[in-house]
Amino acid sequence: MIVRKHFRFTGRVQGVGFRYRAKYAAENMKITGWVKNEYDGSVEMEAQGTEDAINRMLVMIQKGSYVMIDSMDEKQIPKEEQESSFVIL
Repeated sequence: MIVRKHFRFTGRVQGVGFRYRAKYAAENMKITGWVKNEYDGSVEMEAQGTEDAINRMLVMIQKGSYVMIDSMDEKQIPKEEQESSFVIL
C-alpha cells in the first residue's frame, strides 16, 4: 500500500549531504517526494511509497557518516497522485 509521509529532522542534518543521500535512497527505493533545508537548521521531507521502502530509505540516510539525526517528527499525509520523482528543493 502506498503512503505519503511528512518528516522534519533536526540534528547535524545540513551541510553533511543529507539531501543528496535522501535523493539517492529515494530513487533506489522508487520513492517520490521532495527534501529541503529549512532556515532553522532542520530538514523537511515528504516521501511517498510503501512503508517498507520509506523505512529502508530512512536507514540509508542515517548510514551517512556525517549525518546525525537528533529527532525526527513524522506524520502521514494525503498522497500526491501525479508525482513521478524525488527532488531537492
